[in-house]
Amino acid sequence: MKYNLKSVRAYLLKEDFDGFWQYTSAYHAGNYLDRWCNRTMRSKIEPMKKVAKTIRNHRDLILNWFKAKKAYSSGIIEGLNTKVKLTVRKSYGFKSYKCTEIALYHSLGKLPEPKLTHRFY
Repeated sequence: MKYNLKSVRAYLLKEDFDGFWQYTSAYHAGNYLDRWCNRTMRSKIEPMKKVAKTIRNHRDLILNWFKAKKAYSSGIIEGLNTKVKLTVRKSYGFKSYKCTEIALYHSLGKLPEPKLTHRFY
């Protein structure tokens, strides 16, 4: 700490940002976010300043998480998106779009597979 290294200051700013997620009110979280961005912009650490600019540009969208009472996460959407991309990649070479569509229905909806007339052992 006594050396005042940029890496130490950047680490402290990153750790200080964790306090942002402890708020329950969008108003107070917004004030905290504004103060953190101001401190980060004055830090003269270019990568951190870039992060602060991005956060400022998306401030309202970030604060929507507090307005929704922290009930929604984009993790579910990201998981579905990954599953869609994987299924489309696997369906490369299908003769029609309809086959890809059916593959998507089966992978995303976990629809039952049709019974085969033959059993393979």
